[in-house]
Amino acid sequence: MYRPVLFREDRPDVLCALMRSAPLASVVTLTDDGLSANLVPLLLRKQESGLILAGHVARSNTMRGLPIHGEVLVLFGGPEAYVSPSAYPSKKEGGEVVPTWNYVAVQARGRLRWIEDDVWLERLLEELTDEHESARAEPWRVSDAPPEFTRELRQAIVGLEIEVTRLEGKLKLGQNRTRADREGVIAELRERGDGAALALADAMQAVLDRRSPAP
Repeated sequence: MYRPVLFREDRPDVLCALMRSAPLASVVTLTDDGLSANLVPLLLRKQESGLILAGHVARSNTMRGLPIHGEVLVLFGGPEAYVSPSAYPSKKEGGEVVPTWNYVAVQARGRLRWIEDDVWLERLLEELTDEHESARAEPWRVSDAPPEFTRELRQAIVGLEIEVTRLEGKLKLGQNRTRADREGVIAELRERGDGAALALADAMQAVLDRRSPAP
């Protein structure tokens, strides 16, 4: 991933938080049939040996059936939105501004292994469910469904673990613009009011508050 210094993010705690906030990741593999990409909800686990990404796919998924060559690439996408030049106050100072796209992205590389163990799968499904149900007033739990029913469904999936060997992030959030331009973009995004624009505005504001603005 191309990462100019201004946009580079390497702090493990920040990258882990970003991955947890966008758990539906694209897992890219190189197989005998070429490149393949699958969307997989992933659970981030911290172990003594390092970071582990855990998930599952359908047993019939071709990702499972083909030999994987080398490491896999996992792509996490955070807040993103188009940025209009009209949002920059500096547009009035000569018009030398152009559109761009601001976004947050994290890429992980690692070694993948398949897991068939039913106890492991049951625990994974419980963890994934608990994590994503936690904000609900009455969270649904795997145990709410009949055990025979969930046991049968588990037979149709296979687990996966990715041992992360490399992690890098990119926060392209206007750090190359003046503070006034960045504040103009944040205001314009908040005026749009949709979820993606508001999430990007929050991300830009957090970086603006944390780092020194461009002169």
